[in-house]
Amino acid sequence: MKAIQIQGFGGPEVMTLEQIADPKPAAGQVVVTVKAIGVNPVDAYIRAGLYGDRSFPFTPGMDAAGVVKLIGPDVKHVKVNDSVYVAGSLSGTYAEQVLCKASQVHPLPEKVSFEQGAGIGVPYSTAYFALFNRGHAMPGEIVLIHGASGGVGSAAVQIARSRGLVVIGTGGTEKGRKLVKDEGAHHVLDHHAPDYLDQLMKLTEGQGVDIILEMLANVNLGKDLKVLAPRGRVVVVGSRGPVEIDPRETMGRNADIRGMSMLYATEAEVSAVHAALVAGLENGNLRPVIGQKMSLAEAARAHQTIMEPGAYGKIILVP
Repeated sequence: MKAIQIQGFGGPEVMTLEQIADPKPAAGQVVVTVKAIGVNPVDAYIRAGLYGDRSFPFTPGMDAAGVVKLIGPDVKHVKVNDSVYVAGSLSGTYAEQVLCKASQVHPLPEKVSFEQGAGIGVPYSTAYFALFNRGHAMPGEIVLIHGASGGVGSAAVQIARSRGLVVIGTGGTEKGRKLVKDEGAHHVLDHHAPDYLDQLMKLTEGQGVDIILEMLANVNLGKDLKVLAPRGRVVVVGSRGPVEIDPRETMGRNADIRGMSMLYATEAEVSAVHAALVAGLENGNLRPVIGQKMSLAEAARAHQTIMEPGAYGKIILVP
């Protein structure tokens, strides 16, 4: 099969398309024929060597969707020819086939396309985990989703709206802001506008927001703390460097800054998250937004694009 291989950490150019052996499942494992692959910022961080050591060569990628090709002994919840989405894998998803633990493979409802299925794993599990496991969001609370037009952001808008929160989303482009509004945000702000935080405080009648999902903490965290309501929570979903803050902004509000990463969620937490996501896909509340599609051979370009500002939905690779 064809797969992207990385021989050593570095820039996008270290990814090359190679011919490698087809995977074979052992007990409790599944092989999926890949129809679409989700590209995530974390894929780029891993490629660059920011997430610890790896054995080389390796195939990057965590998300995909496709059709079950082979199952090993003791696999009962899926069968050959089932449509599934993949959230995590043993072999890497940037390939024509992927080897997974059975727990990493989830049923894909009939009305959800393979491209949409490839956009579920990291974005939707991250958004759900940030809102409820780390943010402890409750119906009626106000959530600010910073960078709501990207994969995680648009997922968070849909999930929060479906669970009864008041949703304020930001976007850096007119196209992105329209997406945020179309996906269900009650209010949409331009985070490049110099007065957008003043607008936010007016929307909340001076009270601030209960939860902030922060995709770029190194830029926004210090400002976030100034617009939190009493006992508000900032959940740090993404950051690309250090930031200076005034801790007193948390003291007067009894506020929290909470980090999160699905890489450190427990197996039970991950299972519960995906049970909720599958239900949301089945009832139509969750609808992954596809921004761009590229071929598997264009993986390097996809990694360049995903790190650029102006995110809009998911980037999908097609084998």
